[in-house]
Amino acid sequence: MAAPFHLPDVVTYAVPGFVLLVLAEMIVAWARDKTRYEPKDTLTSLALGTGSTVAGVLTVGAVYALATWLYQFRLFTIGWQWYWFVICFVIDDFAYYLFHRSAHRVRWFWASHVIHHSSQHYNLSTALRQTWTGFVSIAFIFRLPLFLIGFPPAMVIFVGGVNLIYQFWIHTEVIGRMPRWFEAVMNTPSHHRVHHATNPRYLDRNYAGVFIVWDKWLGTFEPERDDEAPRYGIVKNLGSFNVLWAAFHEWAGIAKDVWRAPGLKAKWGYVAKPPGWSHDGSRETSESIKTLWEQREREKSEWSKRTSSSSAGDRAAPPRPAGSARTAATR
Repeated sequence: MAAPFHLPDVVTYAVPGFVLLVLAEMIVAWARDKTRYEPKDTLTSLALGTGSTVAGVLTVGAVYALATWLYQFRLFTIGWQWYWFVICFVIDDFAYYLFHRSAHRVRWFWASHVIHHSSQHYNLSTALRQTWTGFVSIAFIFRLPLFLIGFPPAMVIFVGGVNLIYQFWIHTEVIGRMPRWFEAVMNTPSHHRVHHATNPRYLDRNYAGVFIVWDKWLGTFEPERDDEAPRYGIVKNLGSFNVLWAAFHEWAGIAKDVWRAPGLKAKWGYVAKPPGWSHDGSRETSESIKTLWEQREREKSEWSKRTSSSSAGDRAAPPRPAGSARTAATR
């Protein structure tokens, strides 16, 4: 069923606003801390954003054709009343959560999504780092159920654009925390800084697009801590501002690993297992990094506790310092 009105391409209309906000943040950053923006990093982000726009133009027709074909098998025929847009927006945001979580847990999806995490800076220009290969990674499959339910393709594309616009402003360090009620329900700069961090505590957390409640309900939420500033980037940073390498390095890594892998099971593992997985266990995944970190934290906690002793000297001795031989051995 065609829309009785024209739905605008909201992302295209938002681009001038994106540019103005990036410029405004640059001014604030230069006044407070010039290290927040690095010229080469920003240019790389802009180039990746431009490439993503071109890739989207080239593939949107194929995705829309597939959506339209699926739509004819819909369970319901949903109208164009305003409340259907709201319902579609909420369901689409949950679909985004599922995609985003998979994009960090399945290497095939990660190869496309890693572009967005490749900057070691966190500012509004980082939001422009979008994939060139979303069509190749078939990331759009997470939205296909909406068409089968009965939401018109044009409506889904529209609310998806609104979702993307919302996510732009949360890529900043200029804003600290929002009011508590807002932080409880919505994704915010504080929550999303955690998502972009490589600290073991923060790895693979806060996948939300708009509503942080998905993470809280499904056990993937981690609050930002005042005593642990996020470190941005990826576990193994690129070490380069080369745009093509940023866009395709993980695909090259998959191809190399699959070629060298011994047997079909291992080859499939390098495609479908989490990033960092290896058939011989020689690499680290985010899960193994977190496990090792948690073990070290427990050991530090145990060594920081006072122990019961009948010795007056032990009772009078100060707690073992963090740099003791035993503690140092666990680092």
